[in-house]
Amino acid sequence: MSKPVVAVLFGGQSSEHIVSCMSAANVIERIDREKYELLLIGITQEGKWLRAEDLNSVKDGSWQYGKVRAAISPDAGEQCVLFMDGGQIEKVKVDLVFPVLHGLFGEDGTIQGLLELARIPYVGCGVLASAVSMDKWTTKIIADHLGVCQAAFEPVMRRELEGDLEAVLDRVEKRFPYPVFVKPSNAGSSRGVTKAENRDQLREGLMEAARHDRKILVEEMICGHEVECAVFGGGKEPVIASGVGEILAAADFYDFDAKYFNQESRTVTDPDLPGDAAETVRKTAVKIFEAVDGYGLARVDFFVKEDGQVVFNEINTMPGFTAISMYPMLWEARGISKEELVDRLIRHGMERFEAL
Repeated sequence: MSKPVVAVLFGGQSSEHIVSCMSAANVIERIDREKYELLLIGITQEGKWLRAEDLNSVKDGSWQYGKVRAAISPDAGEQCVLFMDGGQIEKVKVDLVFPVLHGLFGEDGTIQGLLELARIPYVGCGVLASAVSMDKWTTKIIADHLGVCQAAFEPVMRRELEGDLEAVLDRVEKRFPYPVFVKPSNAGSSRGVTKAENRDQLREGLMEAARHDRKILVEEMICGHEVECAVFGGGKEPVIASGVGEILAAADFYDFDAKYFNQESRTVTDPDLPGDAAETVRKTAVKIFEAVDGYGLARVDFFVKEDGQVVFNEINTMPGFTAISMYPMLWEARGISKEELVDRLIRHGMERFEAL
């Protein structure tokens, strides 16, 4: 009996391309080759799909110089990947896709929509959950409807900056005292996120966020523990939450460099939090995951104030799987190894069309 074929997608056109490659290398390394056949497909930042030969090519980036083009057919009767090498076309039937893609054009419902058309099972959240969770603005509307406490924010559109930037600055200053955080609505790994201590920094932060998205959030600053919680399940599986992890950033805040390239940044599982904050985080993480119609996995991020109040920050539907990423670390703290976690995600993905 032949083994199921799993295609791992990585890279992508978003500003989180490099993080996706790092995550994919860790996922690929943990997939049981005795149980699954693997196809590795990298997407360049320009949007070119290429077959990667092996794990080493993912780790060293040499896959980007490959010659074999790749595409997933949207034909539900085929359920296949097409590999194109010059004039030769090879069809390979696929049983599941693991889209290890972060950010736009991957974590936002676009790849998920293609896979739904193709009727190919895949790991992770569906079109709706991926899209609304990627867009922080929309997620905040849902959280507000749930009555979940979250940071107050002022929405800004890129066109407003092109029209009357000074009026936008005035509006934000009337709403919040400094410091404030400026975020693109659709971006992850803290790409384009800045902290503004004054009007000039706010102006620069808005322009930086506008380079990543046309929708921008300016948020009040929340002082407290920065914590994260992993969730798994959906469909036939009950949604469960891990323990809580705390981020100890080696920077003024947990920006992209602090997350992935500053070795002084640390994460702690099961931190000492005030009152029953840890349990509130876990329950709220499940509540938000279910509200966005989540499936498979997500990491839900919060702040915990010194008085124990829990403040929702955001939800990530394809959290990082790098060597220092919190999602696998939180499950490891609960006795689930990275290998077992990846296997569970694959098995759960296989069930998606019969479970939903």
